[in-house]
Amino acid sequence: MIPRYARPEMTAIWDPATKFRIWYEIEAHACDAMADLGVIPRENAEAVWKAKDVEFDVARIDEIEAVTKHDVIAFLTHLAEHIGSDQARFVHQGMTSSDVLDTTFNVQLVRAADILIADLDRLLEALKRRAYEHKDTVRIGRSHGIHAEPTTMGLTFARFYAEMDRNRNRLEKARWEVATGAISGAVGTFANIDPAVEAHVCGKLGLRPEPISTQVIPRDRHAMFFATLGVVASSIENIATEIRHMQRTEVLEAEEFFSKGQKGSSAMPHKRNPVLTENLTGLARLVRSAVTPALENVALWHERDISHSSVERGIGPDATIHLDFALNRLAGVIDKLVVYPQAMLDNMNRFRGLVMSQRVLLALTQAGVSREDAYALVQRNAMKVWEQGADFRTELLADPDVTAALTPEQIEEKFDLGYHTKHVDTIFARVFEAQPNREI
Repeated sequence: MIPRYARPEMTAIWDPATKFRIWYEIEAHACDAMADLGVIPRENAEAVWKAKDVEFDVARIDEIEAVTKHDVIAFLTHLAEHIGSDQARFVHQGMTSSDVLDTTFNVQLVRAADILIADLDRLLEALKRRAYEHKDTVRIGRSHGIHAEPTTMGLTFARFYAEMDRNRNRLEKARWEVATGAISGAVGTFANIDPAVEAHVCGKLGLRPEPISTQVIPRDRHAMFFATLGVVASSIENIATEIRHMQRTEVLEAEEFFSKGQKGSSAMPHKRNPVLTENLTGLARLVRSAVTPALENVALWHERDISHSSVERGIGPDATIHLDFALNRLAGVIDKLVVYPQAMLDNMNRFRGLVMSQRVLLALTQAGVSREDAYALVQRNAMKVWEQGADFRTELLADPDVTAALTPEQIEEKFDLGYHTKHVDTIFARVFEAQPNREI
């Protein structure tokens, strides 16, 4: 992660000061629960809370860790410096480092998920607004990059809305999946700490107790979380790729907003490049790069090892910070995207009616011509458009084999654009009015 692609709210989640604050809260809540159980004196638990307004000195903790070579011990030593060694002697009673580290990591991922869900809401709002704005803006649909049949720009936006709406649901499920905590002690048997402590701490932090941990929370949960981030990133790239295509000079059906004073090239003053969506394509790759390491973290030795630790120190902040930035950038791109309806019509008509070939094919079969013969009739006229620049409708009207099956009026009717947009409202109702299944 570099500051260029980071937003403050998400970055703050991964700040060392935030991490140590969560560590402190876990230890303090655990002391409360142990005092309730009579395991430690109440006054010792209350003494821990005297540090609730302390700003833990990150540099001091690092200094201690340089000697101890253990981050949690360094923090506990620093905490004792604030509340006194005698008062701190029951802190971390029966716990192991992973109880603190894993529970904290999940708190951070839950907070990150909340931000990402809010990001998606902003993007969904922009996509919905642009979809209705261009519901009837006709453009050519493409398959293999080649003209296919007419669609609308509104349907393009609606398609992306539906995809991102599914991603929102996935993120909600991923949030739920990772919202567990473990305060179960070495190898997860609760031998030295009561399960009630875990329940109390998790309740205070908005988590569920992990049903069965080892010395760590099972990493299949995290694999699912980061895999979901990867899917969201791929959807971002899907939208970005479409916009990049539309902005190509030969296409130019839409383009990123070009602000006053903006420069497109250091060498060519005429340039207006799709730099934001190209950037989003790159950021999507960075987010997806976290997925394979997260999957490989699932397999740990016995009750634990720390092969996952260094991975998560990197992918936790990097993937969430990059995705947060990307979602917000994409929402801005969609919000200000400049759409050119006339260019869409011009592109669609570039091949003089060729995109209506399927309607003619179907009409011929309905008129009694075999599908094989009908296909051959339509294709031979279509090839004249490709190869000679002919007009498709004119060629059909001049083909005696075609006019033997269809009247001129029937041929003319097959070039009505409204035929291709007659179900747009139905599709919009499916996308924007149906209530998706949000159950987790």
